[in-house]
Amino acid sequence: MPLSRRHGDRKVTELERLAALAGEASAEAAYAIEQEAPPDEAARPVADLTAAAFFDVDNTMMMGASIFHFARGLAARKFFTNSDLARFAVQQVKFRVAGKESRDGIRNSREQALSFVAGHTVDELISLGEEIYDELMADKIWPGTRALAQMHLDAGQRVWLVTATPVELATIIARRLGLTGALGTVAESEDGVYTGRLVGEMLHGPAKAHAVRALAAREGLNLRRCTAYSDSANDVPMLSVVGTSVAVNPDSGLREVARKRGWEIRDFRTGRKAAKIGVPSVLGAGAVAGAVAAGLAAYRKREHA
Repeated sequence: MPLSRRHGDRKVTELERLAALAGEASAEAAYAIEQEAPPDEAARPVADLTAAAFFDVDNTMMMGASIFHFARGLAARKFFTNSDLARFAVQQVKFRVAGKESRDGIRNSREQALSFVAGHTVDELISLGEEIYDELMADKIWPGTRALAQMHLDAGQRVWLVTATPVELATIIARRLGLTGALGTVAESEDGVYTGRLVGEMLHGPAKAHAVRALAAREGLNLRRCTAYSDSANDVPMLSVVGTSVAVNPDSGLREVARKRGWEIRDFRTGRKAAKIGVPSVLGAGAVAGAVAAGLAAYRKREHA
């Protein structure tokens, strides 16, 4: 398939098609998980049916990158070494900085991300995710951002996380925080085992906006009455589809956009802590996912050697 094609008067790229597919799949998964929640979780009072809040995770709700913390947990369980993680993360950063929007680039990026879970069971990922959240993520939640989410819950609104992290891990984070649910990257599975294929693309950039729109349609939300929170300029598409946008711990790009558009800015960082958590943000979810993927591949190779 060519990288782009004409659709009416609009040029539609392969990346845009995958982003739309990823968004739709994420919304469908989030809606299904919400409907299947145990009665005590599904019974949260929702007084305001048309307004909701959407929170990015990495450096917005959580200090650092959730997938990086998950990778640390996997390294502690001997899935791969910390040096493996660092080496492959650097390789991914180089690719993402120098890469171009080509068919090979798209395929390589997707292969890196999907190999993160390929061959593992859904139950395995959920079990590991629950353990690692309690060990490494629970104390990384920003109290200020958590309070913002609670404000929406107290107002009777639903609250979703929106992240490139696999939807199963994102849902664990959401449930631990008492939120409604999560929109995340959807990896295809058959008979409870991941096939090694993503549904669409990673939930990143424009894909998040597609997911929010799709979920809003399913839930009957009025996006003009919704609020979105993020730290990254990559999430401007998502921030732009709602009525109220808030920059939380913003990077320089988002801070500039927020100032120009009159968006509220909340910064819960201070000095050294702000510098410390900036590194996972620079690496990005795709880079770290690639590192985890390569590490898992190396682990499986050693196991079968």
